[in-house]
Amino acid sequence: MKIAIVDYGMGNLHSVLKSVQAADKLANTGAQIVLTDKPEDVFSADKIIFPGQGAMPDCMTALQQSGLGEAVSDGLKNKPFFGICVGAQLLFDHSEEGSTAGLGWFKGEVKRFPADNTDADGNKLKVPHMGWNSVHQVCSHPLFKDIPDETRFYFVHSYYFAPQEESIILGTSEYPEPFACIVGRDNVFATQFHTEKSHDAGLLLLRNFLHWNG
Repeated sequence: MKIAIVDYGMGNLHSVLKSVQAADKLANTGAQIVLTDKPEDVFSADKIIFPGQGAMPDCMTALQQSGLGEAVSDGLKNKPFFGICVGAQLLFDHSEEGSTAGLGWFKGEVKRFPADNTDADGNKLKVPHMGWNSVHQVCSHPLFKDIPDETRFYFVHSYYFAPQEESIILGTSEYPEPFACIVGRDNVFATQFHTEKSHDAGLLLLRNFLHWNG
């Protein structure tokens, strides 16, 4: 089995690579894991991991200039596909960040947290939302195996998913209002939080992805 981690120049890619390698040891799949900027590697992979970090306009520009767009689109249509952070945001129609068009795989927008958000005690909440936060599992999914509901994952983001279709929402978190942080449909699974920074819980998600047939 070949796993392609898509390198279009945006993301904490060596951390992602190390976490997938660690997850592979847990999964005992003996996968070939490649961090690649070559479309042919993505086309030939059995599964695709699509990270991203930074501003969505920069990520979209980098993807368009990389020559990897067609291979990523093929993966979305045909293979188990895992989007992480801005890689997940890119799957939506549009982002408020720079008024950026996304790949349109999911209907909906990526919106910025309000600057005047406050917690229950009236304290101002910082943007970006940064740190550990509990994730509520909206429904069962193979990638949630051995991960209890309300497990904490690590977030760093100023923008969040606002899907048009509630059916794609697999997990939510709160800051302070509930927001979608895991989305998916069919062979595609995507998280706003960083699996590679989420320690054991992140490794379990990646392990489950390596076992998943989409």
